[in-house]
Amino acid sequence: MIRRIVPVIFYCTLGACSQRGIVPKQAAIGDSADQVMGNMQTSITDNDVRVLDLQADTARVYQARQVADLETVKVIFYDKSGNITSTVTSKTGSYAIRDKSLDLKGTVVAVTPAGKILHTEHLVYDRIANQVRSDVPFTFTAPEGDGSGMSFESDPTFMNIITSRPKGGAKGKGFLLPGQDEPKPTVAKDTGTKRKAAPQ
Repeated sequence: MIRRIVPVIFYCTLGACSQRGIVPKQAAIGDSADQVMGNMQTSITDNDVRVLDLQADTARVYQARQVADLETVKVIFYDKSGNITSTVTSKTGSYAIRDKSLDLKGTVVAVTPAGKILHTEHLVYDRIANQVRSDVPFTFTAPEGDGSGMSFESDPTFMNIITSRPKGGAKGKGFLLPGQDEPKPTVAKDTGTKRKAAPQ
C-alpha cells in the first residue's frame, strides 16, 4: 500500500501550537502513525519572539503520545534580535509537541555563524530550560582550535558549555568550545571545578 505524504507547515508558540494552511490527511489504515507529513516546518516562538525553526523531510505524528518522529532534521536557533545563533542537523529526531523539546540522533552536527562545528551522535534540546545537551562523546573544530569531550550541556548558542573530560586546545590559549569568542575555563561536569585543558 502506498503511503500518502502531505506537505504541511506548523506555527507554534510557547503556550500552544496551531496548524494553518493544508491540513494533513490521515495515514492509510494499517500505519502506526496517525499522520504522515512531508516537508514539515515548525516555528516556535516565546512572547512573539522566534526561538527556533524546525524542518524535517518526513514527520510521523502519534497523537496519543503527542510525539512526532522525524527524518532528515534541521533546527535553526535564533537570539532575541532574530539573529541565527546555531544550526543543527541530524538523520533522525523526535519532537515532543506539548513541551516543544527535541531528541536528535544520528550524525548530529551543530554549526555556529563563526564557523565552529560540533559533532555528536545524540543531542537533546530542552525548551523549558532553553538548553542543549549530549550524554555521549562529542568533538569540535574551530578556527582557533579543536577538541573533544565525553558529554556536554550548553545554551543553544554553544557558548556557555559545561563538559566532562575535555581534551583539546586553542593555540596554547586553553580550552575553546564552539561558539566561544574568547578562550574560557571549562567547567568539569564531574567535579564542578574550573580547569583549562592542556593544549594538544
